[in-house]
Amino acid sequence: MATVLVVEDDEFVRSAIIHELGRRGHAVRSAGCALDALREISQRPPDAVVLDLGLPDLDGSEALRMVRGISDVPVIVATARDDEAEIVRLLRAGADDYLVKPFSGDHLSARLDAVLRRARSVPAPQILRVSGLEVDVGRREAALDGGPLSLTRREFDLLAYLAARADRVVTRQELLAEVWRQSYGDDQTIDVHLSWLRRKLGESASQPRYLHTVRGVGVMLSAPR
Repeated sequence: MATVLVVEDDEFVRSAIIHELGRRGHAVRSAGCALDALREISQRPPDAVVLDLGLPDLDGSEALRMVRGISDVPVIVATARDDEAEIVRLLRAGADDYLVKPFSGDHLSARLDAVLRRARSVPAPQILRVSGLEVDVGRREAALDGGPLSLTRREFDLLAYLAARADRVVTRQELLAEVWRQSYGDDQTIDVHLSWLRRKLGESASQPRYLHTVRGVGVMLSAPR
């Protein structure tokens, strides 16, 4: 049994999905708009989300981007937009799967089972060490010289991604795609998060210890010399 959040503004469709998933043994919560869904995900994280794109307060693709900013929860997009380019864009933006309306309860259940299997087949917790920096990916904890680091979700994701690729230059485009889950964006967003992360690591761009900017290319995490 999984806890599933259904985000759908059409009351009839929402009730039908809740009924189908409940009949299959899942615990189902629901939201009729994107902001309520984001509140649910941040306060009571579900195991999976079924996200309609035609929401009254935010376009579903924007809602998806915001969900990815706070959670890695598996998201199945439910859409009436049977357009290949749009579907590819949504998958690249962070959707785990999609369903084109109308769909059957059996089809939804099969897709949900598949994304839950993938989410649960997570490798054993991994601890990354680079000199005095330690990143516990499984526990989502980081420490520097034995002292814990207080990091936001995005700061941790950024640090873990770079630590896993220590001594390798990571491009800004790669960071946008893999950490922010966006195919395009503003470099300033990356700069701001790097600045915050440097401060917590006790360094600056002019006096780096771990985070080294490679001008015109990206950033590299390496042990202090």
